[in-house]
Amino acid sequence: MIYLAQTDTTAGLLSKDLKALNALKKRPLDQACLVATAKLSELAKLTRVPNHFKNTVRKSKKTTFLYPNSKAIRVVKDCSHANFLKNFDWLYSTSANEHGKSFNYQWAISNADVKVDEFFFESSASKIFKIRGTKKIKLR
Repeated sequence: MIYLAQTDTTAGLLSKDLKALNALKKRPLDQACLVATAKLSELAKLTRVPNHFKNTVRKSKKTTFLYPNSKAIRVVKDCSHANFLKNFDWLYSTSANEHGKSFNYQWAISNADVKVDEFFFESSASKIFKIRGTKKIKLR
């Protein structure tokens, strides 16, 4: 099942099936994708947050962190997208466009199984930080 939703940052495709998302976007099937969740308790199940960054991660908004286990995870809070994500433990999330192209509403609607929201817009992507021990490196 592939959902088309307005995420906290941009129009996005979400699914539990990583290979289906990658095939849809015409990228390598094993390419990593970020994980979105609305629950800090679920974050604790997915990865171990370094002690130095626990407060930073808890307070961050529109930010994805790349953890030591190589998982990119974003905890979504205080928006309608968070309300949608609360129905799931977590979902893979990616922008609603073909690989390397900009957002196309018709393409996104025709390729999604379920349309979650009525209005979609393309905005800036989330910030991405790689965290290791006490170091934080900005990737995007």
